[in-house]
Amino acid sequence: MIDKLVIFVLSLKAKLSSERGQDVVEYALITGGIAIVLIVAILLFTGAITNAFGTLRDCIDFDSTTTCGPF
Repeated sequence: MIDKLVIFVLSLKAKLSSERGQDVVEYALITGGIAIVLIVAILLFTGAITNAFGTLRDCIDFDSTTTCGPF
């Protein structure tokens, strides 16, 4: 009975200490981190991006009376 318990504990320890699939978890964490950074950057700079495209639109629109310049 004790032998079976020891074998069970050792096999459980071997399964828990296995590093199989560790690379997949690391890549998933890195990908998740990059996704979070991109989402935060988009949320923070939405106004600036919208403003830049609006300025570009005004420069391309030749019927507009706005002046187009770098500043």
